[in-house]
Amino acid sequence: MYIGVTSPVVIDHPDSRVEWERHAGIDELARVAEAADRLGYHHVTCSEHVAVPSRIAAERGGVYWDPLATFGYLAARTHRIRLNTRVLVLGYHHPLEIAKRYGTLDAISGGRLVLGLGVGSLEEEFALLGASFADRGARADEALLALRAGLSNPNPEFHGTFYDYADVEVRPHAVQPRVPFWIGGRTARSLRRAVTLGDGWLPFGLTVQQIDEMLRRVDLPAGFDVVLDAGRLLDPLGDRDAALRALDRRRAIGATVVSAGIVSTGADHYCDQLSALHEYAGEAGVTFESSPPKTPSDIDESSR
Repeated sequence: MYIGVTSPVVIDHPDSRVEWERHAGIDELARVAEAADRLGYHHVTCSEHVAVPSRIAAERGGVYWDPLATFGYLAARTHRIRLNTRVLVLGYHHPLEIAKRYGTLDAISGGRLVLGLGVGSLEEEFALLGASFADRGARADEALLALRAGLSNPNPEFHGTFYDYADVEVRPHAVQPRVPFWIGGRTARSLRRAVTLGDGWLPFGLTVQQIDEMLRRVDLPAGFDVVLDAGRLLDPLGDRDAALRALDRRRAIGATVVSAGIVSTGADHYCDQLSALHEYAGEAGVTFESSPPKTPSDIDESSR
């Protein structure tokens, strides 16, 4: 089981943001990402909302950094840590747009992109963007097929109900032969979508028991990732046992990756917490990255 970092600063959500983050910026975020990269954490995250209606922002928060801009900067400040969108809303984008923009990110980062993708649930945001809400599930399924056909291909071709294209070039494109797709959601349908069209499942808004029950009802493909959050913010320095229990519980139900938020009073404290968790998380079956840093030159030029 690997452990990644639910990035601080990039989201202002009442359930997860702490006071110091309200006054922090890209420098503080980059310091956390660099520490996580150096220690061998699996990934950092960035979510997507384009325009949250004010009445909803009061409940969900209104600050959501753009993943592409954020990861473009962090890619230059790190070497091996993966860059995980958590999640892109498929209905907000044409598949070729994702292929070009995030394929470029994969190329400049040396193949470190993990696309977290979801159907979306905020109807008001769909309306603001002129995106179709009623058939978003069917559109998302087809978009996943189109992305898989074209994300790592300079000459993508796809023929479907909602998307149809051929005789086009998309360069640069992803350098990974198969960019991992982690599918977000909280329903049995989202899990089926992940199993049939993705490489992993990113459940949210569910208890560990609910996730366990849902996973028991399906046969997961070989190599399929179950990506769970750590629950409450972990406090590695202040409550070692609670951190280990949270990780143990998720490993026990089949998590292959855990994404953790960390109790912190500032960027320096956050980095100290990551160091402390790194020292003992192996007791809960956590593996940290030990391979040499990747660079674009590590990717076979023929895959470009």
